[in-house]
Parts: sequence; C-alpha cells; structure tokens
Amino acid sequence: MDKLTVAGALDAMAQAKSNFARLLERPAFDVSLYRPEGTDPQTPHARDELYVIASGTGTFFCDGRTAPFAPGDVLFVAKGVEHRFTDFTADFSTWVIFIGERPKA
Repeated sequence: MDKLTVAGALDAMAQAKSNFARLLERPAFDVSLYRPEGTDPQTPHARDELYVIASGTGTFFCDGRTAPFAPGDVLFVAKGVEHRFTDFTADFSTWVIFIGERPKA
C-alpha cells in the first residue's frame, strides 16, 4: 500500500528545494504535489491531468475560461490545453495526477 500525505510531500519539496514533488510513479499514472509561489508558470502538458486541491483558494484558468477553486475541488485538464492557477492564497497546494504513460525524454 502506498499512502501519500500533504505533510510528507511538503517535506520532500523542502528537501529538494522545489515547488513540485513527484511521489508515486506507475506505468499508467503518477501522483505529485504542486505548490507554486507567487505565480504559476505552467505550460500545456503532454498528458491529461487531474488536480485535487489540497489547500488554499484561488482562480483556475483553463482553455480560455476561469473558475474559483477551494480545498476538495477536482479539476480536469486535457493534454495540450493551456491552464494555470491565478490569484491563489499563500497556503495553496494541489495534488497533480498525470494520466497516461510518461513521455520518453
């Protein structure tokens, strides 16, 4: 059994001095925690993704539309679609679940 916690993910990010921690990798998906600071510089990704908001609030921009978000919300983004988090609180963090095989580098 794999159990992931926000506290454990934040520790991993602190040790790596990063705002992103990939915590669980499987052939069909992987799970990470993302905690941008100030701005969200994301660009479109090569895989579909689910965001599960862990903490904080803000606005989510996706494919030309915006919507507010709060803890517990789940957001889906299809691969290749422009998206980012905006106007988020300092405590914002989200689980990121990439769906599908990870692209080869």
